[in-house]
Amino acid sequence: MARAYFFMKKSLLIITMKPSILVGGQAVIEGVMMRVPGSYATAVRDPNGEIHIQKKDFISITETSSFWKRPIFRGIASLYESMKMGMRTLNYSADIAMPEEEPQSKTGEFFSTLFAIALAISLFMIAPMWITTTIMDIEKDALWFNLVSGLFRILFFIVYLLLISLLNDVKRLFQYHGAEHRVVYNFESGKDVNIKNAQSFPTQHPRCGTSFLFIVLLSAILVFAFVDTLIISALGTISLPLRLLFHLPLIPIVSGIGYELIKLSSRKDSLFFTLLKKPGLWLQNITTKNPEDEMVEVSIKALEEAFGDQYEHMVGREYTAEAIG
Repeated sequence: MARAYFFMKKSLLIITMKPSILVGGQAVIEGVMMRVPGSYATAVRDPNGEIHIQKKDFISITETSSFWKRPIFRGIASLYESMKMGMRTLNYSADIAMPEEEPQSKTGEFFSTLFAIALAISLFMIAPMWITTTIMDIEKDALWFNLVSGLFRILFFIVYLLLISLLNDVKRLFQYHGAEHRVVYNFESGKDVNIKNAQSFPTQHPRCGTSFLFIVLLSAILVFAFVDTLIISALGTISLPLRLLFHLPLIPIVSGIGYELIKLSSRKDSLFFTLLKKPGLWLQNITTKNPEDEMVEVSIKALEEAFGDQYEHMVGREYTAEAIG
């Protein structure tokens, strides 16, 4: 792997990250991070085949602050914490999996993260709205404008995933993503957690970060249409810079709404929530791949280390997690 791909992987992490509840995690470079109540652990295989594990204690602010426990706000806080955690574990995995590469300095990490955020905003916020403004005369129709730009946003995201999935190292990242899902499925089932059992489960999970992101993309259409309606009513006009001025700060709110919807979808089996989850499952045909046994082994090690001494007490019972990585 080349360090050049690291920027792309950070942008991928940013646009697919989501709040994690109960047991969850994410794929990292040649490994998996698993998060459980009170801690998280990252297991990474080095070029020599040895598995390295790093465990950190962690208590979410949503558990200690009455303000951040509130609906929508808890989603904002959890997403921020997950992104911060994700960046740390991604950097750790890069140091282990790519020892020949010189570790990034704090300044380098800051600017690579900034670049990844800027790339995500440019591709999935600015570009869809600019194209809609340029090719269609619907700028002052709040609902139609945001519906069209929202469809462009979804199209760009799918094309982006398809293109990067052609890269060999991203394919491996998606295989580790599949390994994470299978191990979480295995854990939730109550069956003995091992490679053979884990490999019997699907790689698509209804509460994956990909599903969360799709729900956020849909929520953005309605929220931005409502905001644009207010702007047009107040000012009588609207422009692309004005839209960006109001839309960009609302991204955390939209993510918080998506968080609440995915929590509801985990508990509800109505037709509405079933249909809401379907596109995310379809997208996981891109973002998850069948993992090798060695990848599942790494994922199991991360889960075992995350639980630590509590592992034996936690396995063997059925669970319904509200969200996973």
